[in-house]
Amino acid sequence: MKNYQIGRRGFLRVVGGVGVLSATAPGYCMGRESESTASNPVAEGVLVEASQFRDFGGWKLDTQHYQQMGGCYLLAHGMGSPVEDARTEVKLPEAGTWNVWVRTRDWCQGQWKSPGRFRVTINNETLSSDFGTEDTHWHWQKGGSVEITDPADVQIQLSDLTGFDGRCDAIYFSKSSTPSLPTDDAGEVVRWKDQTSGRSSWKVEEKKFDLVIVGGGISGCGAALAARSQGLKVALIQDRPIFGGNASEEIRVHTLGIHGRAGGILQQIDTEHYPNGSELARKDQKKREAAMAASGVELFSGHIACGLSKNDGRIESVEAREVATGRLRRFYAPVFVDATGDGWLGYWAGAEYRIGRESHTEFDEAWPKHGDLWSPETPDQRVMGTSVLWNAEKTSQRSVFPDVPWAMPVAKDHEATAGEWYWEYSDNDLDQVKDAELIRDHMLRAIYGSFSNAKRHPKNAPWALKWVSFVGGKRESRRLIGDHIYTMKDASERRSFEDAVVVETREIDSHYQQVLKGNPVDFLSKALFYKTGGEYFVPFRSLYSKDIDNLMMAGRCFSCSHIGLAGPRVMNTCGQMGVATGYAAALCKSHQATPREVGKKHMQELRRLIGFEDQST
Repeated sequence: MKNYQIGRRGFLRVVGGVGVLSATAPGYCMGRESESTASNPVAEGVLVEASQFRDFGGWKLDTQHYQQMGGCYLLAHGMGSPVEDARTEVKLPEAGTWNVWVRTRDWCQGQWKSPGRFRVTINNETLSSDFGTEDTHWHWQKGGSVEITDPADVQIQLSDLTGFDGRCDAIYFSKSSTPSLPTDDAGEVVRWKDQTSGRSSWKVEEKKFDLVIVGGGISGCGAALAARSQGLKVALIQDRPIFGGNASEEIRVHTLGIHGRAGGILQQIDTEHYPNGSELARKDQKKREAAMAASGVELFSGHIACGLSKNDGRIESVEAREVATGRLRRFYAPVFVDATGDGWLGYWAGAEYRIGRESHTEFDEAWPKHGDLWSPETPDQRVMGTSVLWNAEKTSQRSVFPDVPWAMPVAKDHEATAGEWYWEYSDNDLDQVKDAELIRDHMLRAIYGSFSNAKRHPKNAPWALKWVSFVGGKRESRRLIGDHIYTMKDASERRSFEDAVVVETREIDSHYQQVLKGNPVDFLSKALFYKTGGEYFVPFRSLYSKDIDNLMMAGRCFSCSHIGLAGPRVMNTCGQMGVATGYAAALCKSHQATPREVGKKHMQELRRLIGFEDQST
């Protein structure tokens, strides 16, 4: 039986060779639905998706939350100054009166004017509503009606009013004043969009590779370069337009950790030790993009992995949606690497995973110096958080920053003119995957409010925001389980492994969200350290799934405990994991073996490829 897996409670089942999406888990959306089997009638209107606008103007394309809300939306990320208009055109089927609906959300609702307000203009007629003002959830806000005389050329314009992160996912033109529009279930939204746009009838482009890697951070890039160096045909799928993940110029975290035996590959894609948030990240980005472009790896940036097929306990293919067109591509391979950070492939495939902190008794991970902050008596869902980096610059003249009363419940009295890694947010009641947009938005309120507080002082009058990331830098979420769960003791006792493929020397470094003395805010974290005293190693058994025969994982979703993650979670170390899985994929091909079989029968060969020959662990 062949199942197209769409999360824990959803799947695409094969019916006469046509994939039919059903029972999608709430809050997660993937897949496609055949027009011939669609339950909805033919669309009564015309859909315009913001991700396909001709000209984004100053708006940013946000692809981070597709799985949660069913779209890639435009974000008016102007740091307090309204951004340039976004523009596009659409052809309607007929002239006459058309009702307009806009899919949006009020990201910061309360007893103040909504910060993310924007307007929509159709053929030079501005709709009467300010959008982004009604509901904190993604929904369709009614915009009134317009008279269309030339349906072949309808001009659309998005005008930001505030510079504070207004967001638009789509615009819908309807002849009906009461259309049936999907709102809450992201899977339903995606199916409806495919039907309404006509994409549900498009043929899915199919591609075959020796290795498919999902996730284009340092881990995924390392895996791709290693596999390609051995002659494999490799696909690298990345949801953002550029590669590097947390090291990219969109997030700007410098790479930490050592190269181990993988320096020849990692030095092509890592960063200098610049200040976090620095524009020096742009130089490293150019180096990384050039290396990936010249590698021979087939690069699929701007593609969101959105589902997979399984056959007899193995992943058969992964589907990814091209952001710019909405087109689906299906990628077949005998082996896959999950470098998504959030463990999406393992999650969809039904692999075992963990989230949160184990009891310190499970793996003997107590560290009395830090007590319950380090590892609790009772397991919980707390994880290390997401950072949003930012900075400001001193100008030659007075700079005015708008009032941000909506940010003050988060920022309180905290003052700052720059952020750092410890600007981080995690909460027991929020999930780093499901609630990623809320977490990012919480950090935006912290940033804008803290900067506004700093601007109250005359000495800061010349300071202006220079850069604020809108892409969150995550540290921890799902951890897929392999044949070995890597723990604190593996690092602190510097245990030897016959299948060691990664080496590190840095401290075990776990973060804890807390209210700091004299500064009662929840968006600053504290680093808790445990010195290991030398090299420690990660075994290959922690880099493949114990449940899915042909799935490996590289990066922060590798098989480990919460504290086990705290040492090797940094990017160069994760990059070593990627390199190991890339070389392992080459051995999977040459020996017609699974990753587990490589680990049991061909370990010396794998270690020699990585560079561990004649090296004792």
